[in-house]
Amino acid sequence: MGLQPNVVNSAFLIGDPARAAMLVALLDGRARPAGELAHAAGVTAQTASSHLAKLLLGGLVTVETEGRHRYYRLGGPHVALALESLASIASREPVRRKVPAPEAQRLRFARCCYDHLAGRLGVAVACGLQDRGFLTPAADKRFEVTPAGAAWFETLGLDMARIKSSRRDLARQCLDWTERQHHVAGPLGVQFTALLCTKGWIRRAPSSRIVEVTREGWKNFKQELGIDEWALRAERPSI
Repeated sequence: MGLQPNVVNSAFLIGDPARAAMLVALLDGRARPAGELAHAAGVTAQTASSHLAKLLLGGLVTVETEGRHRYYRLGGPHVALALESLASIASREPVRRKVPAPEAQRLRFARCCYDHLAGRLGVAVACGLQDRGFLTPAADKRFEVTPAGAAWFETLGLDMARIKSSRRDLARQCLDWTERQHHVAGPLGVQFTALLCTKGWIRRAPSSRIVEVTREGWKNFKQELGIDEWALRAERPSI
């Protein structure tokens, strides 16, 4: 009986159609801004803000601040499991997604964000660096460079001793606004992106933030970080 209030409260929060739509939109594990969740639920920004405040208080979502923006994600895997279990009771209708324009697709795939690599490629690089044990997530939205990582960056051509740490440390986790996952920012992210340009792995477009990967770049991304071009291009668009 002692658990009943928690069950009732969670059921009440999930039971509202607008809040349920917001939670379902977060099932892919990515963080999303309130405006996007309002659109998914078909409600106004003010109404969405009220719903999100209730979901936050109920522990069904968490919030992350990136600059002036706030991004929401599910409160944990247990919330996703509960939603998926409930969704399995009834058949789900197919979801229709709007296909972005070609220029927007290129921007989302690979771009520069304040001089560090972002987009789907930037997130893949961050994941590759972690999978190889070169970076590890740390507190306060930081990445720590492991000894193996420092050696790898040095071999690639970065002088780690000369890269000065900022107030937010050598490398930090920057939430990607299209992928809703983290890419590598901070002094390391900036210098690493510059090195990739110098080595000819990537090219920056002259009049936009779009980044193009060269054939040599794809070869090296696959060899060094396990990033396969066609597998990455085949991934489902985030929005």
